Amino acid sequence: MNGKTVYIVEDEQDISGLVALHLRKSGFIAIEFQSSQNFFNFLKNQIPDLVILDLMLPDADGLEICKYLKASPDYQSIPVIILTARSDESDKILGLELGADDYVTKPFSPRELVARVKSVLRRHSVEHTIVSIGGILVVDTQKYEIHVKNKKIHLTTTEFNILKILLSKKGWVFSREKILELLWHGEKAVIDRTIDVHIKKLREKLGEADKFIKNVRGIGYKIEE
Repeated sequence: MNGKTVYIVEDEQDISGLVALHLRKSGFIAIEFQSSQNFFNFLKNQIPDLVILDLMLPDADGLEICKYLKASPDYQSIPVIILTARSDESDKILGLELGADDYVTKPFSPRELVARVKSVLRRHSVEHTIVSIGGILVVDTQKYEIHVKNKKIHLTTTEFNILKILLSKKGWVFSREKILELLWHGEKAVIDRTIDVHIKKLREKLGEADKFIKNVRGIGYKIEE
């Protein structure tokens, strides 16, 4: 993890400084931003390895920032950890559905947050693999790129990670509970229907290649040629 860059988008300087301090002790390069404007200005020149994002910023809603990042072809592969005082279950579910990789509520343990940063980065540091399905669907797991009949398809990080899980064992049926566990470590606030919502959106984006994702009634999903 040494040398990896983490952007901290947090307007409370005490919290931002505390997070940055613990990240630097663990070998990370931590850069702090007190507003979304400064964050986006910097983002144009340097893409970080991960973003820690507060939801209640003075000039923007953090959920909207997360939504924008995950919808952008340039930024959608950046892992995002939401760090917020908003602990409502609905906020947590929405944040994860928008593509956030983790959701941490205040007050929090800085050491635990650093551990979560490392865990998210490990999940993203997969071996470079290109998988072809049926001659029309091509997935590059390192570049986070999907092509259907040579046309690039843009997925959110969560949609991509679900596809990657299904591709890890073609023909193997993954239950909704197993997919939840692999994505969010069994986070209790995330419910089974969240997976169905993501699968529906994933199929819509895949177009003709949606036929490879099979629904096994009462169990879960699999990819099969």
